[in-house]
Amino acid sequence: MSSSSESTTPGARRRAAGVVGVGGAVGIAGLLIFGPTTTPVPGTPHAIEQPRSSVLGHNLALPGAAEVRFGVPAEQPVTDETVEPDVEQTAEIEPPPPPPPSPPPAPQAAPDPPAQDAPAGVAQRPGTIRLPQGGTADLVRQEVGADRVLPVPDGINEATWWGSGLGANAGAAVFAGHVNWQGSRGPFAELWESRIGNEVSVMDRDGREWRYSVSEVYTVHKDDLPARAAALFGQDGPHRIVLVTCGGRWQGGALGYEENRIVVATPVA
Repeated sequence: MSSSSESTTPGARRRAAGVVGVGGAVGIAGLLIFGPTTTPVPGTPHAIEQPRSSVLGHNLALPGAAEVRFGVPAEQPVTDETVEPDVEQTAEIEPPPPPPPSPPPAPQAAPDPPAQDAPAGVAQRPGTIRLPQGGTADLVRQEVGADRVLPVPDGINEATWWGSGLGANAGAAVFAGHVNWQGSRGPFAELWESRIGNEVSVMDRDGREWRYSVSEVYTVHKDDLPARAAALFGQDGPHRIVLVTCGGRWQGGALGYEENRIVVATPVA
């Protein structure tokens, strides 16, 4: 099955032309299967036709789908009372001459609306990655083993980190997380709704923040991933972060889900 891409940038084409010198860049494709450890949410069909539904394995409402209603101001009471004229006044009084017309007042500029404070966000913890919709995962640094496979995260709130460091001059820092875990949705399920221009932030253990903007979004069948591993995960080319999770149709066995969602983001100047 061929892969689909929502964006292909000149940077991506340049990376595709390069040859990765690190042997783990190709072997890293093995981690993206998540076969033995990722399972669909129980009680629902395994065959999921739409990737946006498959991030959970079944039809659960995505964040922001809940209905929001706004209050309607209460109606003001209506009165029939009218002002009666003063009937006791009987003498006719000559009205004074009307005053000369005065120039109309100069128009007044409308006052500026009061400044609104930005909503207070939750402070990001050190050693975490924050995704565009606010989900966070703890970073666990891993290296490719002798079998050329990168270990998968131990839990739903962890993300494996392999490759270049934050703020490096070149190479991909790869972050991989589960789409679901034991019936619960993982933070990396957000990748199925990620769009170009979304922001991702990574905070190292010293509390320094590194901000990235999504530049490329891909859905890749796992059979096609090894051929693209060098371009996506290689340690040459401009520095970027590459976020990966699973999804698509559930195949079971060693394959698990049949597709990977891959989001590439570049540093924010």
